This record gives sequence, C-alpha cells and structure tokens, in this order.
Amino acid sequence: MNLRQYEIVFFFSKLALLFVCLTPWLAPVSFSQSAPQSPREATTSDVREAAQHGDSGAQYRSAKAILGHHPGADDVQFALKLLHNSVAQGNPSAEFYLGYLYEHGQFVAQDYALAFENYQAAAQVHYPPAENNLGVLYLGGHGVAKDATKAFTWYLASAQHGDPVGQINLANLYYSGSGTSRNYGEAVRWLRASADAGLAEAQNSLAYFYFSGVVVQRDYAEAARLARLAAQQGLPGAETSLAYLYEQGQGVPLDYVSAYAWYSRAMDAGNQAAADRRKLLAQVMTRKQLDEANVRTSAVASQSREQSSPHATPFSLVDH
Repeated sequence: MNLRQYEIVFFFSKLALLFVCLTPWLAPVSFSQSAPQSPREATTSDVREAAQHGDSGAQYRSAKAILGHHPGADDVQFALKLLHNSVAQGNPSAEFYLGYLYEHGQFVAQDYALAFENYQAAAQVHYPPAENNLGVLYLGGHGVAKDATKAFTWYLASAQHGDPVGQINLANLYYSGSGTSRNYGEAVRWLRASADAGLAEAQNSLAYFYFSGVVVQRDYAEAARLARLAAQQGLPGAETSLAYLYEQGQGVPLDYVSAYAWYSRAMDAGNQAAADRRKLLAQVMTRKQLDEANVRTSAVASQSREQSSPHATPFSLVDH
C-alpha cells in the first residue's frame, strides 16, 4: 500500500474549496507472507552494517523500515536514534521524515515547531516533499503564523521541482486566489502537470474541468479518460465520476451495467454519492442488467482495493 508522507490540500468540490490533508508519501515496508521478521531484520544485512558505520542513508532507510513494521518500544527508540543520527548528518530524507513524525505525533510527541524545523532544513536543499509540507504548515498555521503567501511560495518551489503533490496544491491556491492572484489558467496548468505525473486526485480534478468546460473546452471523452485513470488507481470519487459518465453516456457509451459496477466500487469505499446514484440507477435497470452488474462487481471486489491508497476526493461529477 502506498501511503503518502507528504500532504495534499484538496480543492474543487463543485468548484468549492476544500482542504483535506492526506497521509504523506513514503511507502512503509510491505509484510512478507512468510514468517514475520522482527522490525530490526526488516533491512538487509548490508544496510544494517552501513547504518552501524554511520552511513546517513543507511541509517534513514533502516529507521524507516523498522518504524514500518509495527515496532515495539525498544525498536522505536533504536529507530529514532538512527533517524536523529542521519538528521545530524544533514540527510534531507531523514529531516523530512522526522518532521513528518513530529507533525503527526507518530512515535514522538506531536510538536509542530520541531516539524517545521526539520521540514525547513530539508527544504533549504530543495527537497520537494519538505517544501510542500512547509506550505501545509503555513496554510494551516501549525507551528508558524498562518500565512497563505508563504504557503504559496513553498508550494511553488515544490511544484517547480517536479513534485506532483506540490503541483496540485499550487493549483489549489491559484484557483482560490489564496496567497496569490486568482489565475484559473495557472491552476489548470499545474493541475495538468500533476495529472500527467499520475496523481489520481489531479486526474480526477482535471476531469471535472473537461466535464464542465471551465477554463478548458468541454470534452466529455477527455473527462472520461482522466476519470478512468484515477478510478483505476482506486480513487472513490473518480469511480463515482466514471460511473456517472457511463450512466449518462457522456464520453463513453451509455452502459448501465458499467455504471452500476463503478458506483458499487465507490460505495464500498464509503462514497455516499455513489450509493445514492446506484440506488436511483437500479430503479431503471432490468433484472438481467442488475444480475450482470452484481456478477461483475463481485468479480472485482477483491481486486485493486488492496493495491490502492486511501485517497480523499477533490470533486465529483455527480451532484450531491
């Protein structure tokens, strides 16, 4: 499972502003199906040896691996020692990760000031995730005075350094006019960069623009393509969007069975709009269509959910 260890501040819910912070970017080490390792055995012997000899990269990787394996109290202290040693050597990945732990109170007491301090250290060497998370702190006023202009500055730096999360957050500020002048063209430009990098939330948001014809020329086929890309990553809002397009026959062939199946996937993830739309759709479907849709839904129910990350939904094509 990919869990982000830097944060997306979301937007575009029927073109209304939303702010939703996601779990950050670094992926925890996955569990083996064989006999479980102890946390300290989660890294290779070469990495453990390098960490013991003061290699800052190995120290960071070992600490991250240990903390990703449900460590006990002793393991936590050992990992934090490795992490602090890596930070002391100026490793920006370690500085960012420690900042995240402080921001969210994971394995350490929550401390926004220390989160800011570590993010800032990593950002000074242009580490894009740290630049993004500094923007989050400034936007929310966590550990620093609330300052949308400084949030914009850090999101811009992250976006310019190629970070898709920084890009979608920068697009948010351009769209809302927060910390900068409102500029829909720039919002779409950075949203597209994020979507092209594969960020499902950006793909889903960009689909809304093509669906509604805001800023760009209305193009249902492009909206469907983008919504599908995001839906295939398990984003519930995108699953709902794609289902709606199938239900309406916009950008894709009219197909109640496919619409019902995609609504079902989104509904299983807790999307209430999908549940409401599926209920209405079921009233106009034939028994044969319902049976086919249920078979299709059951066939994919165990797939992709385990492979996808828990994402928030920036918008939906469906009226709520």
